[in-house]
Amino acid sequence: MTKRTSAKYKIDRRMGENIWGRPKSPVNRREYAPGQHGQRRKGKMSDFGLQLRAKQKLKGYYGDLTEKQFRRIYSEAERVRGDTGEILIGLLERRLDTVVYRAKFVPTIFAARQFVNHAHVRVNGKKVNIPSYRVKEGDVIEVRDRSKQLASVLEAVQLPERDVPDYIEADHSKMTARFVRTPALSDVPYPVMMEPNLVIEFYAQN
Repeated sequence: MTKRTSAKYKIDRRMGENIWGRPKSPVNRREYAPGQHGQRRKGKMSDFGLQLRAKQKLKGYYGDLTEKQFRRIYSEAERVRGDTGEILIGLLERRLDTVVYRAKFVPTIFAARQFVNHAHVRVNGKKVNIPSYRVKEGDVIEVRDRSKQLASVLEAVQLPERDVPDYIEADHSKMTARFVRTPALSDVPYPVMMEPNLVIEFYAQN
């Protein structure tokens, strides 16, 4: 099992939720935490515990970002006038690896990061190999010609468990996508409930 796959399943089991909605998630078989004490009865979680869990779940969903990366995005969201939680989600959804994942060019968010790193993607006709690159509204993302027949790309397009959200226009015959608009929290097709308000509370208090 690759490190990325292992990490993906470990996050699911740690959270006790199938956070990507994948049919092979171990949580589909057993909904308790990993380890020998995973089946112990859970006590009531503290406010800090709930906030920490919300942060870990959101951070894990976007490819298990490092704490430094995630805090930097939070700090940026905090500086913008408006609902910080909504702005945080908007910034995460504008990451190039997220857009590649949402457009169904790859099967997982972990694969999206690697796909961008390996220069399989162009933005407005220019090669971009930085997963955290911030996509703007109207930007066109395309898979380079030599990469369109990769097995992982062909597999992703056929995945039945998720659809392309309406803030992205994808053309799988040409393997192109346009980022239409920055989504609100309610627009994002999370398989589980995300609570960015608790993430904001966590950073405000810690």
